[in-house]
Amino acid sequence: MAIITTAWTGGRQFVYQSASGHALVTDTPVDSGGKGSAPSPMELIIMGLAGCTGVDVVAILEGMRQPLRALDITAFYDRAEEHPRVYTHIELRYRLHGDLDPAKVDRAVALSKDKYCSVSAMLGRTVEIVHTVEILP
Repeated sequence: MAIITTAWTGGRQFVYQSASGHALVTDTPVDSGGKGSAPSPMELIIMGLAGCTGVDVVAILEGMRQPLRALDITAFYDRAEEHPRVYTHIELRYRLHGDLDPAKVDRAVALSKDKYCSVSAMLGRTVEIVHTVEILP
């Protein structure tokens, strides 16, 4: 069993120690009582989604021998107005650079979303996740 520790450091700020030994800080925006000094826990979820799918897409394209030079993922999202303020819609926009086969890129994104990305699998049970892909030289 993996262990993550969380310590309150004042205000709305917390410091986390991951099971792999890495530290991370979260805070909340000023209008939520924090200082806005770090990402919020909800932002970390979206960041985790983008990172998870990014790792998958890079690995899958490498396996397909696609010459990926760069990948940027931008996440757009909406949250419910009332508590709990869950995500109600997430759009991931993938921008890839390289001489890439569009069909292989689409396949890599689909495999990440539908099979490999654990974060997407969890979130996808409660929120619609859509994606767009742009391939640039």
